[in-house]
Amino acid sequence: MTLSILRGLRGLRGLRASLDAGARDPAARPASDASPVAGARQDTGAGSAAPGAPILELRHLYKVFGGHRRQVESALSLAKQGVTKDDILQRTGCNVAVRDVSLSIREGEIFVIMGLSGSGKSTLVRHFNRLIEPNSGELLFRGTDVLRLGSRALRDMRRNHIGMVFQSFALLPHKTVLENVVFGRWVRGDPKAESDRVAREWINGRLGLKGYEQRYPDELSGGMRQRVGLARALVSDPDVLLMDEAFSALDPLIRGEMQDILLEMQAVLRRTIVFITHDLDEAMKIGSRIAIMKDGAVIQIGTPDEIRRAPANDYVRRFVDAR
Repeated sequence: MTLSILRGLRGLRGLRASLDAGARDPAARPASDASPVAGARQDTGAGSAAPGAPILELRHLYKVFGGHRRQVESALSLAKQGVTKDDILQRTGCNVAVRDVSLSIREGEIFVIMGLSGSGKSTLVRHFNRLIEPNSGELLFRGTDVLRLGSRALRDMRRNHIGMVFQSFALLPHKTVLENVVFGRWVRGDPKAESDRVAREWINGRLGLKGYEQRYPDELSGGMRQRVGLARALVSDPDVLLMDEAFSALDPLIRGEMQDILLEMQAVLRRTIVFITHDLDEAMKIGSRIAIMKDGAVIQIGTPDEIRRAPANDYVRRFVDAR
């Protein structure tokens, strides 16, 4: 199956042209889907923004869970004063999940957020599309303040600009592979015939799932289900793809294969990907840059080579030495 996947990747340039043509065609989407997000990508090609230009920015983001309003406010104030996470929990009963995080994610890079369980990485990534609301800070998408978007604009951003792949696959069990892959485009209101055609291009070769179009998720292996989840996100052609521990549930062999597939696709599609993992080996393999988190804070950002050569502290050094 790996050979069929890699052969199928040769056709991705044709798919890229197909997606670009659809994005430029005024008839391809209903007028009501015009993006309310300022500066949103109109041509999906990589030339639509300067290489390396920021697409997502976080500025001094904080998130506190637990307690009533006054407890949360007290915990937030203590966090901003530098009080430790454990002390804040003891004094207020609140958990500071994200602490003073500032990031600038560039167009076309795979930005990996890496940390152990409880580090805040999955909580952080859910802020990018406002599945979680911060207590303090700023979040910008192409310069637009995401936290000020109304419900319609936020819905548009989630449908058209920021896709997500979950660790749990999150497939609809009562729908076939084809229906799952095309679901996002149907919800968005894209023409059904064109949506089905693009979805079949992915299924019949791009991800090695030819012949499985009418199968249901419970008839697929874990690796195949994750391919379907990845195809569903990419078929919708988002500007940014969020991948939260997307390969963690897979066995090591299939996991390595999925990492290779992602890198092959990225070489052609040039999407901005925010990838969450607890595995430094995975982060080093796929990341353009890596942010390492501990106790809700980012303690180092750098390329794989920078982190390998110059760990920021003993915590990072232990990860590097254990590889």
